[in-house]
Amino acid sequence: MVDHDSIFAVPIEKLGDFTFDETVAEVFSDMVQRSIPGYSNIISTIGTLAGRYASAGSNIYDLGCSLGTATLSMRRHINVPNCKIIAVDNSPAMIERCKIHVNAYYSDTNVDVIENDILNMDIQNASVVVLNFTLQFLNPDDRQTLLERIYVGLKPKSILILSEKYSFEDKTAHELLIDLHHDFKCANGYSELEISQKRSALENILKPDTIDYHKQRLSNIGFSSVTVWFQCFNFGSMFAIK
Repeated sequence: MVDHDSIFAVPIEKLGDFTFDETVAEVFSDMVQRSIPGYSNIISTIGTLAGRYASAGSNIYDLGCSLGTATLSMRRHINVPNCKIIAVDNSPAMIERCKIHVNAYYSDTNVDVIENDILNMDIQNASVVVLNFTLQFLNPDDRQTLLERIYVGLKPKSILILSEKYSFEDKTAHELLIDLHHDFKCANGYSELEISQKRSALENILKPDTIDYHKQRLSNIGFSSVTVWFQCFNFGSMFAIK
């Protein structure tokens, strides 16, 4: 049974920055389902795309793997031999649970679960790389560097899957999409207090980019095809093909 997210349900006197600690890890599955519109569709399609683009003998990277949901989706769809999924996260609490989830089921596709900063990872011989709501938590100055390293480490005709929260230059659209997301969370049982406190906790660590900025940056790096394949409100996912 998934633990219910009530982290911000009571007033917090000293509200610090959001961290992916033990408390968050315990309720993370509930949190993302109730906070990110279309999350289940994104996860299932990550698996489908991995099944299409994974090549024999290559590495598959899930950077910022959290509990391993995208990793498991990919593993279910990969049907070529000698692939290895490398799942990386810098949160000990997330990694501990990810290992449990990965080890619960046997698969011909091996998974290495690694506790590390994704900025320290050497990306090589990759046919699929996933950043599922991960890039937005990096310092903006580090995003370009990581994406460039991913591009270099990807084999030709391979894929990067990038899911993110988006900002919008059109102020009217930006505010409306934020309101629609607010309504989405209310409909999923979050109170005004919970929404407000979580927004404040994320304010200093989650810095979203616009869709156009994402596309231009990926194109400038060298990706030949960049497309948003899913969007709901101010959340979405895109793929970039080398």
